[in-house]
Amino acid sequence: MPTTADFERMLRGASLRVTGPRLAVLAAVHNHPHADTDSIIAAARTALGMVSHQAVYDVLRALTAVGLVRRIQPMGSVARYEARVGDNHHHVVCRSCGAISDVDCAVGYTPCLTAADDAGYEIGEAEVIYWGRCPRCAAAPHQEHPHQEHPHQEHRATSHQNEPVRPE
Repeated sequence: MPTTADFERMLRGASLRVTGPRLAVLAAVHNHPHADTDSIIAAARTALGMVSHQAVYDVLRALTAVGLVRRIQPMGSVARYEARVGDNHHHVVCRSCGAISDVDCAVGYTPCLTAADDAGYEIGEAEVIYWGRCPRCAAAPHQEHPHQEHPHQEHRATSHQNEPVRPE
């Protein structure tokens, strides 16, 4: 886990001023992978005492613009932020509870990641989101109505960062 000094170096390296809100938000994103904005605001307020919603939104926008954090938004979800940047990894999202985990890129022959027609674009990366059920939900009794209250709802804004992904 990076230290405050590491976060200060990251900000300066990106030509951003070191401020309390920037340090708090950067730490929150590193400590809570795939967190939504409300979770980041809560973590920043815990660290600083008080910070406005707008300040956190502005910091997230600035950190994303310089590549210190990555914004993802799986279909049907609010925006999420992560500190894993600079590689072309993907995500797996639990259809039941909304948990998100990182998935490294496939290696070898991957025809779906090669555009049949690039339409003249210079393609730099492909974004893939896998959908299924996380290990915790897969082990729980099956629900007939996926939109009803879920027993693991409290971990919706968290990630199972190091848990293995099982095929559905």
